[in-house]
Amino acid sequence: MSWNDNALRLVRRRRNLPRESAGAGVLLIPSAFTGPGLRTRVRLPDPPQLAYPARGVGPLWETQPVIGAPALTPVLGRSRTLLLTELETPASTTELARRTGLSPAGVSQNLTALRNAGLVSAHRAGRSVLYARTAAAETLVKAASA
Repeated sequence: MSWNDNALRLVRRRRNLPRESAGAGVLLIPSAFTGPGLRTRVRLPDPPQLAYPARGVGPLWETQPVIGAPALTPVLGRSRTLLLTELETPASTTELARRTGLSPAGVSQNLTALRNAGLVSAHRAGRSVLYARTAAAETLVKAASA
């Protein structure tokens, strides 16, 4: 994003937004949930909206070090250990694929195995399914990191 010649320019915006169609003003929205990038929304008659990372979110979007992986990897395998340690907070298959570099299909297959073993649970949240570690998985990860 840049401000030049009395104009706000969004570098990666796919479509131009002529001033005439944008309406009056712009709505700036600080958010802890946009991740590190900017998000835009243009829906008439609302003013254009620009969501940006809020200050003070701390390490919310930083990757956490994998704890307990060396001890769990020989037992569960690299992918399942990685997924289990990434589930410190609930996440969807797509989010886990993005964070781990595994394919969405691979994430789904491994989550199914972990769910069948009682190590993760699945809960619907709107149009997404969020996976979380169970108490058994918490105990396993904690024991492996000791």
